[in-house]
Amino acid sequence: MTVFEGKVAIVTGASSGIGRATAELLAERGATVVCAARREEEIAALAEEIASAGGSASFIRTDVADAGDVEAMVAHAVQTHGRLDIAINNAGIGAEVYQIIDTPDDWWDRVQNVNLRGNFLCLKHQARAMLAAGNGGAIVNVGSVNSFLGCPMAAAYCASKAGQIGLTTSASSELAEHSIRVNLVCPGVTDTPLHHEIKGNLGAEAFEAVKAGIHQRRFGRPDEIAHAIAFLASDEASFITGTTLTADGGFHLTL
Repeated sequence: MTVFEGKVAIVTGASSGIGRATAELLAERGATVVCAARREEEIAALAEEIASAGGSASFIRTDVADAGDVEAMVAHAVQTHGRLDIAINNAGIGAEVYQIIDTPDDWWDRVQNVNLRGNFLCLKHQARAMLAAGNGGAIVNVGSVNSFLGCPMAAAYCASKAGQIGLTTSASSELAEHSIRVNLVCPGVTDTPLHHEIKGNLGAEAFEAVKAGIHQRRFGRPDEIAHAIAFLASDEASFITGTTLTADGGFHLTL
């Protein structure tokens, strides 16, 4: 399947979990993928693995909370590969857990800077590149089921992910006339390093209680979320913009 043949895609947070699975899937389907993350060794290895499998990829170390890094990431895509058609804004943090009265100010700021400001910076520079090229494009932000469901011990994370809805719909309303679609995927609990870290902080018993509330009685896999992201990035979703796709096994319907 080569639905992304000739397309160039940026994937942030590509070093592990959902980002890695998405980069691999887009490359498998024909896209040239720019793997971006803070962990340079991991994204370098991923780009090499994609190339070894017959795909096309490059990498650039990027902290999405740093405006200079984000601008350089987008410039790398355009200068190295000639264009930017797809952007997957997946980078995020949030494993530390605190009651709201004990949440450190610096932790709150760090989560907002990566999860919300980081997505804003990515959107800003990605949209500029797409507008300059005049070929349209597809941007997919990655939120969370916590974009619309609060959670104890995670006020900073939930607030940052809730902001993704307003950011996504606002960007869509501005960019749709230029054939740039902006959508949001909200995964439920997914088997990734981040969620294993949260499980370690909250305890296995809390995670089993969450699993009991999922219609499918299991956690998601990174590749399942990657397929939802790839759909919204593809031309098959050409009349879908400003929307939220919730991939959570039915969890939000139980609450």
